[in-house]
Amino acid sequence: METKSDRSVMEIADDRNRSDRPSSTKEVVRDLEQRKATTAKPSDIDKSTPLFPENEATNFRSRWTEIQAAFVDEPRRAVEQGDALVADVIKRLASTFADERSKLEGQWGRGDNVSTEDLRLALQRYRVFFDRLLSV
Repeated sequence: METKSDRSVMEIADDRNRSDRPSSTKEVVRDLEQRKATTAKPSDIDKSTPLFPENEATNFRSRWTEIQAAFVDEPRRAVEQGDALVADVIKRLASTFADERSKLEGQWGRGDNVSTEDLRLALQRYRVFFDRLLSV
């Protein structure tokens, strides 16, 4: 029979970390609801944060303004350019999330300890983005 003294410090620490984690989806939902109920203001991540840096967003908007202005003279071309711009924005957005995922996977692959707080914040960003997508 194994005793606590036979176990490594890492195993014991891992067990402690696991005991602090919710063990089911229902527990996660309950924990989130309790956090909402106990905080008077939403977390900063829940605020409408921009999806792109200001300079990129400005560039996308400028391109859209040019496309819209060109509609009068060349409607078909404007629609094609609008489609291409929307595709560029979607690609850039997907790239942003893929980069974030790659960073986390890189840390895991190197054996780096990614804190639960870092993972919680990443999941919150995904949730906020997911909610924004569904509300559009």
